[in-house]
Amino acid sequence: MDESVVTAAAGRDGRDPIPVLLLRAAHPVPALAVTVLSGLLAVAVDLPPERTVLVVAAVLTGQLSIGWSNDLLDRERDRAVGRTDKPLATGALPAGVTRIAVAVVVVLTVPLGLACGLAAGAVHLVCTAAGWVYNLGLKATAWSWLPYAVCFGGIPVFVALADRPSGLPPLWIPVTGALLGVGAHFLNVLPDLGDDAATGVRGLPHRVGARWSPAVATAVLVLASVVTVVGSEVGVLPAALSLLLVGALAVGALVGHGRGPFLAAIGIALVDVVLLVGAR
Repeated sequence: MDESVVTAAAGRDGRDPIPVLLLRAAHPVPALAVTVLSGLLAVAVDLPPERTVLVVAAVLTGQLSIGWSNDLLDRERDRAVGRTDKPLATGALPAGVTRIAVAVVVVLTVPLGLACGLAAGAVHLVCTAAGWVYNLGLKATAWSWLPYAVCFGGIPVFVALADRPSGLPPLWIPVTGALLGVGAHFLNVLPDLGDDAATGVRGLPHRVGARWSPAVATAVLVLASVVTVVGSEVGVLPAALSLLLVGALAVGALVGHGRGPFLAAIGIALVDVVLLVGAR
């Protein structure tokens, strides 16, 4: 990598305060998406406000620990492929500061999850551990999809158990969450397939390839839509409209060019989330 590029990036990042650099290193978009999803599910099952705050806080701290540990573990790979958008790779964000941040959120996420109940807390810890297992090496294997399935499938279970310790959700709900997670995995790695391949990371999307990964993501997300419509009690008209919209987006994902398939798959994922939350 060109050292001048690293120096320029580090200089630019150096003007940002540490909290901003930490936010950038936390994978803020997926962390926020998962946290918001947990909050919406908590509201949908009418959790008391104080329990909803605990659920959201537990998920947020868990997601922050996953995001920061990911960039910590990958900083040499990111540096090797010139990821100047990664403050740990440029050196603007000290690794020691990030390790402290990780330690703090890990210490917080355990009691926050357990405060929602022992069963709920155990599920939350499994979801968080799945993200760490992905970071620690599973992402480079054909099983890279599994942590996403576990995490996204476990979140509605965590929320349901936080509402009632003996109240597991219907099976179709965690199945939908797991399918959303697998689709999210394919979409999340699409922009980085080239960089990952250059540094030896070959998860399932890399093995499927850039040509077919958008189609796989679309198929998985469409299946999530079908499972939700069939398993929920959503009315005939909303179900029909939802499936028509998903079908149109799926066609766009399969025949589009450029960023079109990616954006269409994101649209299907959003429809799935609305269906999942609305069905609760």
